[in-house]
Amino acid sequence: HCAADGPGKPDPAMLFAAARGLVAHALPILIAQLSSIGMMVVDTAVLGHVGAADLAAVAIGGGLHVSVVFALVGILQAVSPVVAHLHGARRDGEVAGVLQQGFWLALLLCLPGIAFLLHPGIVLGLASMEPAVEAKVRQYLGLLAWGLPAALCYRTFYAFCNALGKPRVLMGIGLASLGIHALLAWGFALQGWLGAGLGVAGCALSNITVAWLACLSAAFYLWRGPLGARYRPFAGWRPPRWASWRELLRLGLPMGLSNLVEITSFTLIALFIASLGATVVAGHRVVANLAALCYMLPLSLAIATLAAVGQAVGARDWRRARAAVVAGMGLAAVLSTALGGLLWLAAEPVVAAYTDDPAVRTVALGLIAYIAVYQFFDALQTVAGHALRAYRVTFLPMVVQTFCFWGVGLAGGWWLCYRWAPPLGVGGFWIASVASLILAAAMLGPMLR
Repeated sequence: HCAADGPGKPDPAMLFAAARGLVAHALPILIAQLSSIGMMVVDTAVLGHVGAADLAAVAIGGGLHVSVVFALVGILQAVSPVVAHLHGARRDGEVAGVLQQGFWLALLLCLPGIAFLLHPGIVLGLASMEPAVEAKVRQYLGLLAWGLPAALCYRTFYAFCNALGKPRVLMGIGLASLGIHALLAWGFALQGWLGAGLGVAGCALSNITVAWLACLSAAFYLWRGPLGARYRPFAGWRPPRWASWRELLRLGLPMGLSNLVEITSFTLIALFIASLGATVVAGHRVVANLAALCYMLPLSLAIATLAAVGQAVGARDWRRARAAVVAGMGLAAVLSTALGGLLWLAAEPVVAAYTDDPAVRTVALGLIAYIAVYQFFDALQTVAGHALRAYRVTFLPMVVQTFCFWGVGLAGGWWLCYRWAPPLGVGGFWIASVASLILAAAMLGPMLR
């Protein structure tokens, strides 16, 4: 359509308006995303004062849990471009039906997710780890399984709000969730509020509680809030419809696999380096937390870009779509690079806030430079991938990201870690991750253009 209609180049005024709109949309998303990832930071900070075994367990178990959630959430994110297109085309009467089908799909996707979290042996068997750590990982994942239905339904609501450009409620729920989790994790894991300090199990129980509270808050907002009054998602509730699921799955399955590939290219590192010892895994966990925090900035801009481009495409306003893409990529690249520089300068006090263990600090400080290096490329590939989703182009980006993140990042990292002469250890995985992000940006950028 763009080629046929001739979108032209957006003028400076249009680019400025697009950038201002993206910032206004992305800021509440950023706060919501930071609140979400902040829950992982809370787990790491709390368990850093329990012991290396608990910290290593949350590094491995948390990585597996996030991988499952992100993969399933990626499928549900198909709600976002579909709703954005309908809203842009002024077909708001069809929006509630898409949200309802998204909730049905979320409940279906819970089944394989819970099965994996309760029986993770097929993945844990890939790595050699201390028996005490593996027992804690299994306990952590088994508890988190019972929060998965709430998490997936909430993320469907999350995609719906973002597609309509209404992210402030997500910010409010996210901040409240973070505060409640920080209090409960501290009390359950360290202070013995349930009879004894539960360590990693206490953090899992806190996560479950917060997931259900967030889900119930979203349901209440859809019932009594302004979006509920406008779209009435609980009125005329429809049973599952295969035609709607087919459209969501056609877009969502490649998005889910892309999410799985991208997140596991980092989270599975903890599993693959388990044989290097709990100290190395714990140090990697600290840096992985920081990387996840930094990633929230380009991700928030990417989500805002997806909504803006999706609405413009629904309205067949090609110049506005192109302006949103250019503004989104420019903002993400500049701001992420600045963030990487700040992290480099503040590395020592930031790492010290995570752990009291000097050996863990040493490992973390040796890895933190990699985050600062790859920020620019990570920003470009993230926004490009989400903008392509807004155009309903999801299969080719999945192929690119699978090759880059699993082929170059994980496979290349394993080779550098264990087979390079001399072996580079955990640093080999981070070097390969940098290379994978550079390659992904170099392939997705031209595809979007």
